[in-house]
Amino acid sequence: MDVRTLASYRLNKPELAVFVAGIASMGLEILAGRVIAPQFGSSIYTWGSIITICLAALSLGYWQGGKRAKTATNREMSWILLGTAIYIAIVIYASDLLLLYTSTMPLGARYASIPAVIALFGPPTYLLGFISPYGAELCNKEGVGEASGHVYAVGTIGSILGSALTTFVLIPELSVERIGLLFGFLLVATALALTLPDFSRNSAGAAVVVSLLLVGAAVGSASAFDPRGDVIYQTHTGEQELEVIDDGDTRTMYLDGARHSAMDMENPDRHVFEYTTYFNLPLLMNDGPEEMDDVLFIGGGGYTGPQEFEAEYDVNVDVVELDGDVTDAAEEYFGLEHGENLTTYEDDGRQYLAEMDDSHDGYDLIVLDAYKKDQVPFQLTTVEFMELISDRLAEDGILTANVVSSPTGSAAEFYHAQYKTIDQVFPDVYSFRTSDRNSVQNVQVVATKEETDFSQVELEQRNDQRDLAVDLEGALDNYMDEPDTDGAPLLEDDYAPVDRLLDPMMGQRYVIEESDDPHESEATASSSAMAPIAHP
Repeated sequence: MDVRTLASYRLNKPELAVFVAGIASMGLEILAGRVIAPQFGSSIYTWGSIITICLAALSLGYWQGGKRAKTATNREMSWILLGTAIYIAIVIYASDLLLLYTSTMPLGARYASIPAVIALFGPPTYLLGFISPYGAELCNKEGVGEASGHVYAVGTIGSILGSALTTFVLIPELSVERIGLLFGFLLVATALALTLPDFSRNSAGAAVVVSLLLVGAAVGSASAFDPRGDVIYQTHTGEQELEVIDDGDTRTMYLDGARHSAMDMENPDRHVFEYTTYFNLPLLMNDGPEEMDDVLFIGGGGYTGPQEFEAEYDVNVDVVELDGDVTDAAEEYFGLEHGENLTTYEDDGRQYLAEMDDSHDGYDLIVLDAYKKDQVPFQLTTVEFMELISDRLAEDGILTANVVSSPTGSAAEFYHAQYKTIDQVFPDVYSFRTSDRNSVQNVQVVATKEETDFSQVELEQRNDQRDLAVDLEGALDNYMDEPDTDGAPLLEDDYAPVDRLLDPMMGQRYVIEESDDPHESEATASSSAMAPIAHP
């Protein structure tokens, strides 16, 4: 078949069904990552579960469809497509409930997402698996080999289109509900096309009912009550789900369902999340903010730290944020302003440092704030990356890494490995917990390029002497001794088992301590002068 003939080729009804089934099956598989990630993260185990379950469901559908293909008709394929669209309506409406229910099952962290994937995406993928053997039976090709090869080609082209459209067009532009709605309507339209020209009242009625179910599911899902507060912005970027939610005077940015940054709208200068004050700790280990010129943040989020450093210390602040939509949201909802001294780059942190101009004198401080509880870019954890950071620091430069982990216990494996890796490169390393509880939390690891050997007492004296944007007395109280890293792996580019190290944290509560709200404190004090005030 030459190019001209291929361009003018028109799909017959069975081929159309196979083509659309390919689009929908692969599109749903890509979409599954965005549906599952807020509850279970987007680790290799989550994606492995999605791929495994979808392939298993397709295989079962192929097998069952092949057994029934001899009696297949276009009308039967039409009903299968309508049944798939009904289940997509269930996914749109009840995905949050199903995710919550399946997350309570007593499974290990590696396998926790499997029940959710089975419940949400197993049935529709299984149904779509029937279409290919039905199409092979009905496509009027001579011989089993020609028919199966033709169907595989058409279905694979549909899968390529579904994968590309979902990844590069739909997810960056539409919500999960709208993408599901689009797939549902595509299946309904194809089901109707398969019945033409013998258009029956039953087919029309079924298509109308399924369409109404899809619309009702989307409307019901969009209007559902969110216990976190008022969702004022929600999108699926090329990297993650991004939400901005207002709860009273507090505005919070959620990334893949986890709290990432927060702002007090009545008092924007207040650190809502206590751990962001710890970014100031390096200023006790150098010659002070007045001797600091250039600071780099790897990871922007709500830009709490970068904005504070620019405003309080009159330094040049560069921010490398991989997801440009996060920066846009920070501008729109968290007061980010690109001033003369604050510059943002949409790039991977490691790539940015590798391509940095060698004429740069080096950063006085690099803040690594790109980790999440269940998703850590391994290339930002290794010895090779720490050596690159050291090369890009000034002679007396400092690194501080915001490591999400437990400080001790079984859930401290990632912290121990990261500490050991940083300690391999930097002469002195210090760590500070941000919560008195032994929960998963933000552990701050600070490393100096020069030998410093500060004691806790020396840092407390410097805190009393220096005029910093925040008082670090509480942070210094959380000074930790050097951990025992004998059993921890050294993270390297060719072996960085980050997903395995994060396993023990799965299912554990992630604690982000919040600072006292002065408005609430004043109100409580004025209303009850006799009662002691307890702050969280």
